[in-house]
Amino acid sequence: MEILFVASEVAPWSKTGGLGDVSASLPRALAERGHAVTVVTPRYGTIDPARHGLQPIHRAVRVRGEATTLWVKKDRAPVYFLEHEQLFGSRRGLYGDSGGDYADNAERFAWLARAALALPSALGLRPRIVHLNDWQTGLVPFLLRQEHAEDFALAGARTVFTIHNLAYQGVFPKAIVPSLGLPWGVFRYEEMEFHDQLSFMKAGLVFADALTTVSPTYAKEILGPEAGCGLDLLLRRREKDLTGILNGIDTHDWDPASDHHLVAPYSREDLAGKARGKALLQRELGLPVNPGVPLVALITRIADQKGLDLVLAALPELLAADVQVALLGSGRTDWEDAFRAAAAGRPDRMSVRIGFDEGLAHRMEAGADIFLMPSLFEPCGLNQMYSLRYGTVPVVRAVGGLEDTVEDYDGASGGTGFKFRDYTPQALLLAMRRALETFRDRNAWRGLVERGMTQDFSWARSAAGYEALYRRLLPT
Repeated sequence: MEILFVASEVAPWSKTGGLGDVSASLPRALAERGHAVTVVTPRYGTIDPARHGLQPIHRAVRVRGEATTLWVKKDRAPVYFLEHEQLFGSRRGLYGDSGGDYADNAERFAWLARAALALPSALGLRPRIVHLNDWQTGLVPFLLRQEHAEDFALAGARTVFTIHNLAYQGVFPKAIVPSLGLPWGVFRYEEMEFHDQLSFMKAGLVFADALTTVSPTYAKEILGPEAGCGLDLLLRRREKDLTGILNGIDTHDWDPASDHHLVAPYSREDLAGKARGKALLQRELGLPVNPGVPLVALITRIADQKGLDLVLAALPELLAADVQVALLGSGRTDWEDAFRAAAAGRPDRMSVRIGFDEGLAHRMEAGADIFLMPSLFEPCGLNQMYSLRYGTVPVVRAVGGLEDTVEDYDGASGGTGFKFRDYTPQALLLAMRRALETFRDRNAWRGLVERGMTQDFSWARSAAGYEALYRRLLPT
């Protein structure tokens, strides 16, 4: 199949979260299965064509009469970068800066939608599937029907719209409708109107041929009011078109046997490098080097979604136990300050690094004994899968992809981690106590570690799920 994959971020060139990782890995996995995949994304100001080895394409893509140029990074799934200096090239942020979201995000991503649809004709492509990702691409299914009905390059193309996080919806004042070149007819409850505003997310949900999200459990959760973010009624109406396909992870970049960020690589058969990595990590974080003390890691955005209010409430009791806690992340400044204060009060038990450091993230996944992920909601989550691959036992709240990827330890010979359901500090502490008690049983802990490291979270499995969905959409 020929597939056009449109995303607002693609790692490593642009990334704010899991969407960037998916947009890099899924197209490659589909290409490895024999499909012709073309990825389309903006060239932001942070993407230097010379430094990133991008090649210019000397064919103009016309968007509402205006010509734009292209760059390409050639690969099995080539990535095309759309050039627009005013909307993207002059911006350092993807969606905003320190002052908040960019005021013209509606114009920016309406332009992306139109430019992506103009690309196939300009390059001589003929995609059968147009795969879209999150609200930034939500207008594409409507524009495909409205503005490309006679476009030979897109004739018969079917659209797949993937929800990576329903909480981010791309909602804008209704006054912007005509300036986006949209007819007022779309501004009604059955189409793009959402609480008297224009919703790009709702546009994707209404007009795409098929809907997916990034884990089976999240696909069920968003059908209800708690996780549906005001769109649950619409999603229930389209339930037969909605599929939950679990994200994968890049098993090349995340492999403890070959990870270049690690001084001491290791494998399931030989865990000596993990023990050495723990000692090195304790030293790097300024914690006492002690193999017998369980080291708990959190690598996270410091945001409401991630359950860090539970962690802050549970910290005094947790730090009173014989345990070390290490946090890497950034976000809400008041919570950053609270974690810094906790570490300052117990420097022998806690280390906090504000910001992001890719190498340290890998070393924490490898060197920690336990990974804590108590999310309020989690569409898929990647860190729990990295942790399992690295023999670091996850303690998670049983929501979304965390429910789908971690099997609760049964106290005997089954399970890969520890789960809790109630969103309370007490439930988190109970799960942590179970983990810490099991840590003291060497054989039981070794079994947990080895079972986790045998799990298959590769993109090959996920790509097969998308391939099956694409085939169902296309005429035989």
